[in-house]
This record gives sequence, C-alpha cells and structure tokens, in this order.
Amino acid sequence: MRNSDNERTPLIAVIPATAPSVSSGSRPYGAASHPDPDSRGTTSDFVVNHLSGESGRKLPQYIAGLAVSAGALATGTFLGWTSQVEIPLVQNKEYGFPISDEEFSWIGSMANLGAALMCLLIGVLMKMIGRKRAILAMALPLLLGWSLIIFAKNVAMLMVGRFFVGIGSGAFCIAAPTYTAEIAQPLIRGSLGTLYQLLVTIGILFVYGIGDAVNVQMLSIICGAVVPLVFVFICFMPESPQYFIEQNRDYDASRSLMWLRGRRYDEWAEISELRAEEANIREKIKTFFQAFKQRATMRTLIISLGLMFFQQLSGINTVIFYTTYIFNDTNSGVLVATPVTTVIVGAIQVVVMLLTISIVDKVGRRILLMISAIFMAVSTILLAVYFQLQEDDSTQVKNLGWLPVLAVCLFIAMFSIGYGPIPWLMVGELCASNVKAYVSPLAGAFNWLLASLVTKFFIDVLDDLGIAGVFWLFSGLSLLGTVFVFFMVPETKGITLVEIQQILSGGRMRRPSDQSNSTIEDND
Repeated sequence: MRNSDNERTPLIAVIPATAPSVSSGSRPYGAASHPDPDSRGTTSDFVVNHLSGESGRKLPQYIAGLAVSAGALATGTFLGWTSQVEIPLVQNKEYGFPISDEEFSWIGSMANLGAALMCLLIGVLMKMIGRKRAILAMALPLLLGWSLIIFAKNVAMLMVGRFFVGIGSGAFCIAAPTYTAEIAQPLIRGSLGTLYQLLVTIGILFVYGIGDAVNVQMLSIICGAVVPLVFVFICFMPESPQYFIEQNRDYDASRSLMWLRGRRYDEWAEISELRAEEANIREKIKTFFQAFKQRATMRTLIISLGLMFFQQLSGINTVIFYTTYIFNDTNSGVLVATPVTTVIVGAIQVVVMLLTISIVDKVGRRILLMISAIFMAVSTILLAVYFQLQEDDSTQVKNLGWLPVLAVCLFIAMFSIGYGPIPWLMVGELCASNVKAYVSPLAGAFNWLLASLVTKFFIDVLDDLGIAGVFWLFSGLSLLGTVFVFFMVPETKGITLVEIQQILSGGRMRRPSDQSNSTIEDND
C-alpha cells in the first residue's frame, strides 16, 4: 500500500509499548489486543509478513499438517482392506459363515455410502465445534466400525462395521484438506495439502504389505490399532485460526497463529485481513440460498464437482483392477505373485506422491492437473490399443508384452502426481469460510458416490464395451478433463485464501509486488 505522498505505509499500526491484560481465553469480536510485548520481544523483533507468507516459521505448520493428515492412514487402511480379504472371506470362509460375491460387493459398497453420508455432515460439524474437534470425533465411528469387523458373527455385522469405518474415514477427505489450507501460509499450502493423499497411499501400501502375512481378523485388529495411534498426535495441535475468526475469538486466533508461525511473527496483520474477509462474507451470505447466488460459490462448486468427476472417471479403479492380469499376462514376460503386484502399485503411488509434495508449490496446481490428465489419456490409449489388437489377433501383441506394463506404471504415476491429490487440495483452498459447510461436503459426497457407482456398474459397462472400449472411454474423459482444467480451474499457487476468493469473484487480485516483506521499523 502507498499513501498520497508515495510513501510506504505499514500493513497495521505499530504495536504500542503496553497492551491491556488478558483475563480470559477469548475476546469479543474487534476487542482483541496484542499480547504483552514483554513476552514477545521488542517491536523491532517482529517481522512484517506480507500475506503471501515468506515470514514466519514453517516447521510448526508441517508438524500440524502432518499430524492431522495422519488420520488419512485410517482412510488408507480401510481402502486397502477390501482387496486383501475377498478370497479369505468369500472362498475360504475364514470367519466361519458363508459370504456370497453379491454380499461381499455390498460389504465394500457400504463403506463408500458411509463416507458419502459423513461428507454431507462434516462441514456442519466443523463449523459448530471446530476443525480439530470434528476430526477427533471421527475416532468413535472408526473404533466402533473396526470392533464390529473384528468380532463379526454374520454378514450384517461386517456391513455395519464397514459403514461406520466409512463414516470415520470419509470425513478426512474434507476435514484434513480444510484444516491444512487454513493453517498453512501460501508458499507451503500445496505441499501440506497433498500430505493427506500421501498418507492415504501409505495406509494402502501398509495393508498391501501385511495383508498376505496375517489372517483377516489380525489384519482388522492392526487396522483398528492405527486409529488411537494417529489420533493422539492431533490432540496436541492448535485449532484452525479461521475457526476462531468465525467465532469472533481474535485472541484465540492470535495464539493459534503464534503456535503455527512462531512468536516473532506479526500475526495481527493476518488476523486483520481474515477478519475483514469474514465480515465481507457475512454481509453477503447469510443463508444457504444466498451462498449459491454468489459467483465465487458457484465457480467453486463447479470446479470442485468437475475435478471429482474426472478423478473418479479417469479409470484409476479399472487400471488397478487389471494390474494383476497385465503383470501376469504370459505375453508380458512379467510373472509376479498378486501380493507383490499390489505392493508395486502401492509403492509407485507413495514415491510419486513424495515427488508431488516437493513440486506442487513450485510448479502449480493447474499444470500438474493438465500433465496428469494428458499422460493418463496416453496410458489408457496404449492399453486400449493393446487390448484391441489382442482381441483381433493375439499374435499381433506377441512381442508387445512390455507395453501394458509400462502403460499401467505410467498411469498410476501420473494419477498420483495430479488428479489423485490435487482435487482434494483445491476443495480446501477454493471454499470461502462461510460456504465450506455447503460446498466441501457436496464435493466429497459426490466423489464417494461416484466411486461406489463406478465399482458397482463397472462389470456392466465392461460387458457392453469390452475392455478395449472401456479404456477408449477413459482416455476420452481424461482429455476432456484437460480441457476442463484449462478453461475452468484457476491457479492458486502462492496466493492467500482471501486472494483466491477475489479471483473466483472476478475481482482484481493484489499482486505480491504490491506488498511488503520488510521489517517494521522501531519508531523509537
């Protein structure tokens, strides 16, 4: 900012030498004051953060983001569990009671339905009791669900158990990205946001790794034991400062930001901007219907639903389903046991997710999404051509056994670098505070319902189109997803959540060059 004399003006007023004492943990809206400067050092110690976030400590933010995203391990274990227990439960009757193929499909689907239901509720819960407490509350359905699975005496107990595990796990796809988006400074928000998907893939890989070595009950006990181990770390993390702003508790927001940014960070400049944006949103949006009359809300909803649509219809579930067949195809020259195949798939996802975390804040969201979609389309085209040639004349692919293996590995890697983690990250970034309770749950529920429908009706589509036709369909959808990202998805790399709302509303965004990184001068 510059005044009429073209002199630089500070973002906030210089902190006075003394401040009113604080007698309680929170203050009324607008009544908060700066903490006692004697406990924070002199005024000249403060670093003026321009709100794009160069100043402030980053390590506490990584710790908080990792702790909350660790709950995604529970999501990963519940996703990986199904593929590891189908043969023991259905064919070997390991639990002592018969389970048909149709019943097992419902056991898998119940988890998706539970996740979809919780996605519709978690936004309201986060707004009522806070992001942290809402996340901690998910330990109850997770523990209940795994207990029912461990001690199941019939199919009904397995279905109900999976439903509750889905409830607890599904909440994290909304809660974790929302929390990390709100606590992180712009320069690291992308890497923190992708921690959720990384922990999901680690959870899946963990189950793949031990699934063949233990029976179903022991596998379920191990998965259930993960819950208290990861949730204990969340207890020590601060609440999101955005939640305190929504509750008019500026002093608590200050304490949260001091934990996240360090004591030398001038958190009141950030609070001032968050408070101004919150007041602006409250003035415009008071009801559900008013929320969806806003241009920013509608753009957020369209982008969020679009990203979820192209994520689930990219073909990821089909590619993973056919991975074992492709690796064990006699023409491929790659003969490995099924457990090893699943571990290879899980390992590729984890390694590429680590790469994504390191580059997402440097390369940007849009470019990674487009690269992901283009190369997923290339992969599925290669698979479609291979299977089409195989159907016409298997001798044509006698020397092309390496092609589907390469295509599968490329597809999984490209999914993990873009369309796997970034849709969830962007939902957390795009939603304004007062519409998170509406848009984020709709996007999450849409994703889980699509996953359930794709799983349930995949065989029917396969019968109609054939395996080559299915992969041609997925390649077309991936190319369409590239077009969608190019025209509809804004770049959110390195800008604040407030500036993202300005972009979505069609307003002019304040550029980083207009902001100050300097240190506040000690006027004394």
